[in-house]
Amino acid sequence: MTLNNFIGEIWSARLLANLNKALVYAQPTVCNRDYTGDIKNLGDTCHINGIAPVTAKPYTKNVAIAEPDTLSDAATTLVINQANYTNFEVDDVDKAQGAVSVMDGAMTEAAYALGDAADQYTAGILEDAVAAGNKIGTDESPIVPNSTAGTTVYDYLVDLSVKLNESNTPKFGRWVILPPWMVGHLVKDTRFTNISASGSSEALRNGIVTRVAGFDVLESNNVPNTEGALYKVLAGYSGAVTFGEQINQVEAYRPEDAFSDAVKALHLFGAKVVRPSALGMITCSKTA
Repeated sequence: MTLNNFIGEIWSARLLANLNKALVYAQPTVCNRDYTGDIKNLGDTCHINGIAPVTAKPYTKNVAIAEPDTLSDAATTLVINQANYTNFEVDDVDKAQGAVSVMDGAMTEAAYALGDAADQYTAGILEDAVAAGNKIGTDESPIVPNSTAGTTVYDYLVDLSVKLNESNTPKFGRWVILPPWMVGHLVKDTRFTNISASGSSEALRNGIVTRVAGFDVLESNNVPNTEGALYKVLAGYSGAVTFGEQINQVEAYRPEDAFSDAVKALHLFGAKVVRPSALGMITCSKTA
C-alpha cells in the first residue's frame, strides 16, 4: 500500500467506530455527546448554556403580580483539554503475508488503546465530581458487600438509588458501573436471578447484567480503585455528564528508514460533569 492508495475518510470513520465499542464510562448511555460536533482543535471550549430555576409564587385575585424573575445565566464550559495519539507501522513482509487483516487488526488495537485512555480519564472526572450527600462508604470505612441480608451488592444498589431519588435525579436512563467481582456477587443474588423477583428472564437465561434497582448495570475493569483495594462504584444518568471527542487527524505515511506502511492518529477529548447532584458513588472493598 502506498500513500496515494490511502483513503483518509474511510479509515477515520473506522477508527472512531472501533473507539466507541471500547468505551464504557464515556459511551453515549453514560455521557451525553451533545457537543461532539463542535470540536475541532485541542483547547477548544464549548459553552453549554443553561437556565436558572423559575420560582412559583402564590396568586391572589385582583392583586398585582410581582416583577418577573430575571433568569441568570447558568452556563458552564466543556474544555477539550486531552489529547492522545497512536503511531504504528506494518512491515511490507507482514502485510504481504497477512493481506489487509494485519492493518485492520492494528487499527482495532489502536482504537482500543485510545478508547481505554479516554475511558479511564472520564471515570476520574466522574469520581471527583460526585455530590457529598450522594456517597455511601468512605476511604476510611468502605462498604464490604457480602451475602448477609441488608449488606449485599443488591441492597447497596437500592440504597444508592434512594440517594439519587432524593436529589431529584431523573429515573430514566440511570446507570451504574461495577467491577467484575461485584457483578459476580450480584448474579448470585436470587432477587436478581429469580424471574418473578427481577421481572425479566434475561439475567437468568444467559447471565447478562441488565437492570437492577432502576439502574442499567454495566461492567468495567476501569472502575477507579486504589491499588485494587478501594473501588469507587459510580452511578448516575447521561444528563449529568457530557463527553466530547474528535479524531482530529489520521495520516498514513511511508517511514524513510523502513519498508512499511505507518498510520498515526490524534484523538482529542474532554469530559465535564454538569449536574453533580445526579451522580452517586459507593466506596467499597472486597474484604474488611
